[in-house]
Amino acid sequence: MANPELELHLLRHAHAGDPLKWAGDDFDRPLSTKGAEQAEALGRHLDGLGLQFDAIISSPLARASQTAGIVAARLNARVRLDDRLGGPLSLAIMEEILGDAGDPVRPILVGHDPDFSELLAVLTGAWSLPMRKGSLARVDLRRPLQPGTGVLRLLLPPGLLGG
Repeated sequence: MANPELELHLLRHAHAGDPLKWAGDDFDRPLSTKGAEQAEALGRHLDGLGLQFDAIISSPLARASQTAGIVAARLNARVRLDDRLGGPLSLAIMEEILGDAGDPVRPILVGHDPDFSELLAVLTGAWSLPMRKGSLARVDLRRPLQPGTGVLRLLLPPGLLGG
């Protein structure tokens, strides 16, 4: 795809431990030490590449917003929280999120599974593209978002960078 209109980066929150061992509200479940290290490694990697992002938009759930915050700190960027990234996603909701953020062309969206794996598969027309915790995907697209029209450019697993 030449000159994509949108370079969409999907970042599944980093490791947050076993939800069954967390006694509090799942909304507040934080990153584990491993997750913080994963997010730091990714932020360091993206900064080292010199990539510029025009928006970092995160689910407000603690593990996602912490992941976004660590990556954003490395990139000298601000994080915008959007409640819609904490729940079920559709292409229409994604369009609303992007529109409300000022129509960025190179955003990072930070969220959860199964939503991000399903969204990645829908956008690319793949049968399945699972995203492990801490994974980053880049999909090049045109808007309005349509199923099967995205080109997967990157699916970076967390273990590749250490952390």
